[in-house]
Amino acid sequence: MKITAIAFVGIPVTNMSRARKFYEGVLGLQPDPEMTGEHWTEYSIGGGTLAIASVGDQWKPSNDGTSAALEVENLDTAIARLEERKISYDKVDSPVCRMVIIEDPDGNKLIVHKLKPENEKGICK
Repeated sequence: MKITAIAFVGIPVTNMSRARKFYEGVLGLQPDPEMTGEHWTEYSIGGGTLAIASVGDQWKPSNDGTSAALEVENLDTAIARLEERKISYDKVDSPVCRMVIIEDPDGNKLIVHKLKPENEKGICK
C-alpha cells in the first residue's frame, strides 16, 4: 500500500447546526457548497479537507482520540478571536511550535497551531 495524501479528516458531531455555528462562526471556515448537507459538511483548508458529520451512534464525538491541528497565519490573532467568542483553551509552547487546544461543542479536541520561524525553534516561552 502506498498512501499518497490525506483525503479528509472527519470529526463526528451530534448537532450539525450547532457544530456549523462553531466551525464557521468561531473558526471562520467556509463550507463547500457541493459537500454540505444534513449529516455531512466539508471545509477545504489549503490542500486538505476537514469534514464534520452527524451520522448517529456508529461514530461518536470524543475528547480522547484523534484531533486535527489547524495551522493559522497568526496565533495571537487566533487567540484573540477565541477569547472574543469566550472559547476556553490551553496554551502549549513546544520547541518547534506554539498552539492552543480547544474543544468544539461536542468535546472534540482541536489544535490551533503555528509553527515557529527557524530562528525561534528550540526556544520555549
